[in-house]
Amino acid sequence: MTTPVCTRASNGMTRPSPYPSFASYVRARQPVLLRTARSLTANPSDAEDLLQTALTKTYVAWERIEDHRALDGYVRRALLNTRTSQWRKRKVDEFACDELPEPEPQPGDDDPAEQQALHDAMWRAIMRLPARQRAMVVLRYYEDLSEVQTAEVLGVSVGTVKSAVSRALGKLREDPELDVVR
Repeated sequence: MTTPVCTRASNGMTRPSPYPSFASYVRARQPVLLRTARSLTANPSDAEDLLQTALTKTYVAWERIEDHRALDGYVRRALLNTRTSQWRKRKVDEFACDELPEPEPQPGDDDPAEQQALHDAMWRAIMRLPARQRAMVVLRYYEDLSEVQTAEVLGVSVGTVKSAVSRALGKLREDPELDVVR
């Protein structure tokens, strides 16, 4: 006979747990559970995301789990169920066709040296901007913050962010070192 792992209502009896808290369980078992997640996915980053999702589900059910000795089985089942759901929901972007579509080669796309030179030129141009405009451009376009978030970080109004970024982009458009890109 198997011991129930999870029940809806507690019957008032508590069993001693080898893990006094969820955090201690995660610290103790994360490497083993991560190996299990990696066996379910091809990408290590996807495995970490999968484990995080399964641990979130386990955390939500933590109080309902009666037998904490069976936690690994519970988490493994959550890993498998989550991975199955992800697989079913995946978007298929590949279609069979007679000819392979090849993108038209763009100048500079294949040469890493040209890409690095462009990157360096862009940073030099950004570094020539005044400090306030430079901060706003970096937050908006490199850190991908919204105008509202940028305004909050810098302690200015949204209108100030909009006008300063507009002026900064105008200066970057006029920068002679970036003429090669245009």
